[in-house]
Amino acid sequence: MYRVMLIDDEESARKLMKASIKWESLDMEVVGEAASGIEAINVIDDMKPDIAFVDISMPFMNGIEFTEIATNRYPDLVIIIMTAFDEFEYARKCVSLPVFDYMLKPMVRSEVTEVLTKVKKRLDERSEKDEADNEPSGDLGSSSIDQIKKYIENNYTDSKLNLTSVAQNFGFSASYLSRKFKQETGKNFVEFLTECRMNAAMKLALTNMKMFNASNEVGIPDPNYFGRCFKKFAGMSYSEYVASKHTS
Repeated sequence: MYRVMLIDDEESARKLMKASIKWESLDMEVVGEAASGIEAINVIDDMKPDIAFVDISMPFMNGIEFTEIATNRYPDLVIIIMTAFDEFEYARKCVSLPVFDYMLKPMVRSEVTEVLTKVKKRLDERSEKDEADNEPSGDLGSSSIDQIKKYIENNYTDSKLNLTSVAQNFGFSASYLSRKFKQETGKNFVEFLTECRMNAAMKLALTNMKMFNASNEVGIPDPNYFGRCFKKFAGMSYSEYVASKHTS
């Protein structure tokens, strides 16, 4: 089945999309969601979507900014921009971006189904081609992984850093790097990157830094996504952690 990702800061809009479309009849499934472009960049490598619905108006990284990054890193990703009427002309001006289609919100089920039928046709044709990893002839061994780990440790503050950008920087395919990174370190790439960011955030918390500033400092300028990452990593919210370290 083709994998779909919904990127919209309105949870109600994501829920409506998931519930109103007969995904299985289109040989599709919704595999993930994100409430901002920043969150999408961080989780997209795990989701591995074939199709992404992207809201044009989101905080911290809007849909156009996300699309610029995504189309460069994931040339095969089919992107459908969702936009309100008063933003439609702005969206259409971005014709240089390889967007499959632009759709007005609120979304109409029949129109979405029609667009997805066209998308399925394109993906069916593409799937007939050979999708080999194009793995390098050289081996990505422990010394190379150490270099990549150091690169992550030196660049985790870049909010646009993720598996694909690092793989491209070192000349490997993302799937190959993902597999070798897990083999050599015992952790997947996102776990290691998040660990670097959260360890830094915990140190910043000791200085009584506000969460909004800390999230920016460690490369996650979306405070809601940062908050979820921190609580999962530390077992408590950022504010609870700060309070625990500053009680006498």
